[in-house]
Amino acid sequence: MSISRQNTDEPPFVRYLLITIAITFMALFLLLPLILVFYCAFEEGLTTYWTALTSRRTIRAIGVTLLTVGIAVPINVLFGIMSAWCLGKFNFWGKSLLISLIDLPFAVSPVIAGLLFVILFGMHSIFGDWLMANFGIKILHTTTATVIATMFVTFPFVTRELLPTMQAQGSEEELAARVLGANGLQIFFRVTLPNIKWALLYGVVLCNARAMGEFGAVNVVSHGGKNNTLSLLIYETYQSDLVAAFAVSTLLALMAIVTLVLKTYIEMKTQDE
Repeated sequence: MSISRQNTDEPPFVRYLLITIAITFMALFLLLPLILVFYCAFEEGLTTYWTALTSRRTIRAIGVTLLTVGIAVPINVLFGIMSAWCLGKFNFWGKSLLISLIDLPFAVSPVIAGLLFVILFGMHSIFGDWLMANFGIKILHTTTATVIATMFVTFPFVTRELLPTMQAQGSEEELAARVLGANGLQIFFRVTLPNIKWALLYGVVLCNARAMGEFGAVNVVSHGGKNNTLSLLIYETYQSDLVAAFAVSTLLALMAIVTLVLKTYIEMKTQDE
C-alpha cells in the first residue's frame, strides 16, 4: 500500500531554493567527482584503460576482493538474521548492551579496528604466537586477515536493516504457525523470511557495497602485494600510475552505481507493499 505525500505549506521560493541547493551539492560533490574518475581513466585512450584493467595485479586484486566479499557477506547475513531475530522477537537482560556492541563498528574508526586485529593476531601477540606455534597458521598480512577485518566493519548492516522490520511485525504470526504445528525451519522460510525479504536484500546490498570498498581496516592488516583488494590496489597504483589508478577506480564506481540502482529498486518495492 503506497502512502500519498503532500507538499508542505512553505512558500514556493523556499522549496525551489532548497531543491536548487540539494541539486547543486549533489552535482559538485557526487556527480562531478564520478565524471572526473571516468574522464581520467580514459584520458590516455581505451587501450591504456584496458591494459590497466587486465594487468596481473588488477586481476589478482579482483580475485581477492571477490573472495573477501564471498566469505564476509554470507557470514554477516547469517549472523544478521540470527541477531535480528533474537533482538526483535525476544526480551532479555542485556539486550540494550548487545545492540550497542553490534553498533560498535559504526562508532570505531576502521583504522582502529585494524589495529585491534594487529594486537590480537600479530606475531608477538598471544593469539598470533599460539596459532603459529601450534598450528603453523599466520593470520596477519594474509587474505584471512583481510576477510576478518572486512567482516568486522560490515557485520552491523544486515542486523540494522532487519531489526526494525522484525520489531514492527512482532511474533504473532510465528506463534500462530507454531500452534498449527510448524517447526522452526518451516516458520522461518514460510512466515518470517517472506516478511523480511526486502529488508534482508537491502541489508545485503549495503553490506556488499561496504565490503567491496573497505580500505582503512584492510590497509592496516594487509601486507599489500598479492593480498591487495581493489581499494588497496588503487591506493598503491596512485603513487606511481595515476591513469591506472583511475582505471581501477572505475570498477568500484560501477559497483557503486549498481548498488545505488539496487537500493532504489528495493526501496520502491518496499513502499509498494
